[in-house]
Amino acid sequence: MATFLYNLGRLAFRRRHFVALIWVALLTLAGVGAASAPAAGTTSFSIPGTEAQKAFDLLEQRFPGASADGATGRIVFKAPDGQKMTDADNKATVAKTVKELGGGTEVVSVTDPFTTNAVSKDGSVAYTSVKYEVPGMELADSTRESLEAAGDDARAAGLTVDVGGDALEAGAEPGAAGEIVGIAIAAVVLVITLGSIVAAGLPLLTAIIGVGIGVSTITVLAKALDLGDTTSTLALMIGLAVGIDYALFIVSRYRNELAEGRDREEAAGRATGTAGSAVVFAGLTVVIALAGLAVVNVPMLTKMGLAAAGTVVIAVLIALTMIPAMLGYAGRKIRPAGEKRKSSKERTSSKGQTSSDAATSQKQAKPNMGTRWASFVIRRPVAVLVLGVVGLGAIALPATQLELGLPDDGSQPTSTTQRRAYDTLSEGFGPGFNGPLMIVVDAKDSDDPTAAFGDVADGIKDLKDVVTVTPPAPNKAGDTATITVIPNSKPSSTQTEDLVHAIRDKGSDFKADTDAEVLVTGTTAMNIDFSQKLNDALVPYLALVVGLAFLLLIVVFRSILVPLKAALGFLLSVLAALGAVVAVFQWGWFSGLIGVEETGPIMSMMPIFMVGVVFGLAMDYEVFLVTRMREAFVHGETPSQAVVTGFRHSARVVVAAAIIMMAVFGGFISSGESMIKMIGFGLAIAVFFDAFVVRMAIVPAVLALLGKKAWWLPKWLDRALPNVDVEGEGLRVHDDPAKGSDADEDRELVRV
Repeated sequence: MATFLYNLGRLAFRRRHFVALIWVALLTLAGVGAASAPAAGTTSFSIPGTEAQKAFDLLEQRFPGASADGATGRIVFKAPDGQKMTDADNKATVAKTVKELGGGTEVVSVTDPFTTNAVSKDGSVAYTSVKYEVPGMELADSTRESLEAAGDDARAAGLTVDVGGDALEAGAEPGAAGEIVGIAIAAVVLVITLGSIVAAGLPLLTAIIGVGIGVSTITVLAKALDLGDTTSTLALMIGLAVGIDYALFIVSRYRNELAEGRDREEAAGRATGTAGSAVVFAGLTVVIALAGLAVVNVPMLTKMGLAAAGTVVIAVLIALTMIPAMLGYAGRKIRPAGEKRKSSKERTSSKGQTSSDAATSQKQAKPNMGTRWASFVIRRPVAVLVLGVVGLGAIALPATQLELGLPDDGSQPTSTTQRRAYDTLSEGFGPGFNGPLMIVVDAKDSDDPTAAFGDVADGIKDLKDVVTVTPPAPNKAGDTATITVIPNSKPSSTQTEDLVHAIRDKGSDFKADTDAEVLVTGTTAMNIDFSQKLNDALVPYLALVVGLAFLLLIVVFRSILVPLKAALGFLLSVLAALGAVVAVFQWGWFSGLIGVEETGPIMSMMPIFMVGVVFGLAMDYEVFLVTRMREAFVHGETPSQAVVTGFRHSARVVVAAAIIMMAVFGGFISSGESMIKMIGFGLAIAVFFDAFVVRMAIVPAVLALLGKKAWWLPKWLDRALPNVDVEGEGLRVHDDPAKGSDADEDRELVRV
């Protein structure tokens, strides 16, 4: 591996014009394709294997043209103080609004609140429901804009009008200002770490090119593969973070190779052969974690994971080829590591130093922060280990109270019309009106379908927490009917979830008595089923991803205990991150600091999403940090010396990479969408815990305690495993023979 990548890096350095031309051509081709690609159109959301999805599919068959899974919008009217919605002027205003809505595109039906009893008991609130042909995420922007503007005339007439419902759902995009701030912070960190604007610009440039190719390709394929906006958002988030980090590691290693006295082409080859090997395996762990989302069997998640994994593959390829090419263009504008601290006089006098002199000088240099920290941990490994584990364990405790759900209008900021509509409906009709349940009664096998419909409706009325049960609405064939149930609690509450389960439990009694099958669906039931499906998939997903990555890391580190420690450390950091998410977004601790206006259940995708993304990123730091330790150990250092050597050369870069990734993810916290805000916060805090507590403290403490046992591998397994040479041992044959064996022995054991 190292030798192949070494040759690839040197080739890219020499043929930099050709390599740069290829990537620019790919970017241009992808950009032109994205600009001319047909509009993505509609994207479907389905949850195969759930009762709610089964009910929707049945409705499509038995109620053709009814758009069972179509979006719904609600226009909520509130009369001024002292008036009622039933007043003649207000009724006329509402009738005009209903008429305008009925003439819109993609509209199936619009209800009149005065003929459907959609007026509150005190007469102050009324609402009209709009049914659309397609789900909310698939509506055309013009349709959504028409819905939002429908109440303008009513507002002018003095009514308070707000709009709610899933028809206002759109692809959530992060705040542009947050992204810019994140990239700006990354740029500052790169300049500090790499010592020059040119060196700092390379990772940013290549990461942007990689993300541009990836996101443009997703845009080209969006219509054909039914990809949504969230797919591009995830690809942007992950691609930008790993693209910068992978390039940073190679550029940093290049500067270290220059500091050892190698010429620029040789340094580029060695940087690609050593740090590039770590990039390949780090990228593989991220790809495994993202592609593994397919085991959840939710098409939307599968597509998001595969698209983001593709962007990571592009980031790896760019790091291995375009970075060496750009280093060739940069020439002497990128200086050897440490040179920026020398005066011009010292730099002049050092030109005549031999490589051995440079190495000796480097040995005698003042220990850096990484060296001092690693030495401290090695002296007190038990205290550091206990403090790190107990600290993360305490932060993880709130995760035991984790409540999952999907965000609804009640979780929107109070400044939005969706939230105001939600609150007005709750005030006038009760919180359950915001999340009605749809009961589908399949009486095709029943002797008396009409009687079966009535029995089901009567049976549901007797259940706890039921406010209203509408009369059954049969289809033309008379073999299937829908019944709307209004709960007594809000959609995201545990009481509503209990009611859904109670109706489903009672379904077996209905089946025995009437031969009719009862299915519960609707947005609320779909959210409950989605959350349950993700919960059920979490353990198999963890087993698959952690298992595959464990095997991969055994090959990389040629050890059993090091990969095991890496996996356990990841679980600790992700649990702590989930605990922090629960504390902020569910309990409301420090919520004002990041603009969380409404607490509630944690998004049901969050645990499995964090496991997938954070695992891949956590293994990045593990690979980059520990491969340097492994390299030192293989080259003859003691286990404790190897830990210090690994930190001396890698800690600064790993810390910089973590800060950059936190800045990129943190930029998404500024989004007005609660889902994106939660994802940004969760990933940023997870990177903080994993990089600064697990990898920087727990990992060296464990390795110090294990000593040589950390690198133990059964002989039979050692013979069976392929030798991928991540440490770059095979590159020793490329050392300059003129330097002689004596000079080689004098050189520092671990080449930087």
